[in-house]
Amino acid sequence: MADGTLLSLRSLSVARGGIEVLSGLDLDVIPGEAVILRGPNGIGKTTLLRSMAGLQLARAGRVEVDAETLVYAGHADGVKPTLSVAENLTFWADVFGVKEIGPALTAFELEALAERPAGALSAGQRRRLGLARLLVTGRKLWLLDEPTVSLDTHAVGMFARAVEAHLAMGGAAVIATHIELGLAQARVVELSPFKAVLPDIDDFNEAFA
Repeated sequence: MADGTLLSLRSLSVARGGIEVLSGLDLDVIPGEAVILRGPNGIGKTTLLRSMAGLQLARAGRVEVDAETLVYAGHADGVKPTLSVAENLTFWADVFGVKEIGPALTAFELEALAERPAGALSAGQRRRLGLARLLVTGRKLWLLDEPTVSLDTHAVGMFARAVEAHLAMGGAAVIATHIELGLAQARVVELSPFKAVLPDIDDFNEAFA
């Protein structure tokens, strides 16, 4: 990778269920940059993010990234329902060696809920807690799959401000989302041009005739 680049994809192809969904993707992500992945449902956004995170192998091409620099947040909130909001954040802060959870509570307006069990939170509050975990990882590269699910407009604003603060500190984010986040500096990558072309069924039948 070039000096300073946090993530580099080269001629990347990814598959879901053994079927190629995206192919020929090149992408570099540098500090201070947000990349928005766009495309219709089923095009392969989640599969691509999981390949970036090292959770599944690419079908072809290369993913160049230091695993110690990234954190991946998928559809699940990943919170422990029996622990309080503060205990959840403290658990993840301990895992990543971060000492302070106060900024994460403040960023997602969770101070008043700090002692509430996570299992008693609304869907939106639970999502905010899940996103607040990003701030206690200390990781530079955030890979986020539909992070604003269950969030109202006000909470989406919280998330956008958290991303902007992360970028200002030299972090980066790759975000799969259908909504407008208000990140003026974000670079949008449309995935439709990289949609894999399935073989013609007649050609397939002929090959095995």
